Amino acid sequence: MPIAHRRLLRAVLVMLLAAGAGLLSIAPAQAAAYRFWGFYQLTDGAWAFAQKGPDQAVPKEGAVEGWRFAVSDTNGARYPRAVLTFEQLCGQTAAESGKKRVGLVVDYGRPADAEDGATPPAPAGSCAVVGTDASSLDVLRTVGELRVEKGLVCGVDGYPATGCGGEVGTVSAAAKAADTPVTIAVPTAAPTSAAPAASADPATAADQPASVGTWAAYAVVALLVAALLVYLVRRSRAGAARRR
Repeated sequence: MPIAHRRLLRAVLVMLLAAGAGLLSIAPAQAAAYRFWGFYQLTDGAWAFAQKGPDQAVPKEGAVEGWRFAVSDTNGARYPRAVLTFEQLCGQTAAESGKKRVGLVVDYGRPADAEDGATPPAPAGSCAVVGTDASSLDVLRTVGELRVEKGLVCGVDGYPATGCGGEVGTVSAAAKAADTPVTIAVPTAAPTSAAPAASADPATAADQPASVGTWAAYAVVALLVAALLVYLVRRSRAGAARRR
């Protein structure tokens, strides 16, 4: 292959890879938004995404967990709008032999987060008293009946009544607005432990919808590289034919 052609191919390869890298870098900014329940754990005094799904996570005595219903994407998390310590949530609840106490904050979100703009229930805090081997999903069941579909927690104590992790085509300005901290009343009694529902699908660590934009960017890069390889093969064969 002539040197000029090789240099041209190198330049094309560099441009294709640069374009692919650019697509990957902007994909998160263009990620779709979803309306869903997010699962968090209180770590060092701040909310953080849970590292396991609620059916796999087994909190210890003294843990604090939180749930938040909101419209969000991979570029920004919507945490529960209040931070309560274990002492605030469970300080008035006596320890029981063979059981554990887990602080729980459930934030139902803002009207802007609701699909129909309805006013959601007020955020609530509680102290769940459950068996020592109870999962985070069991802890959440102490709040009320759960609606679980295809491994996702879709509704908590009847909210919302419909929908499950659906993509939001257009995010309103109100939904994009920064959260305003709220005050959650300190509980005076612990809810009773609820037995796991046998028919419920287990929720997994995939509760947070994946970014569609990122996978699309990877697909574009793969197509660009494949096209370049085809071009190189054809040029090589053409050069070989001319030398015969």
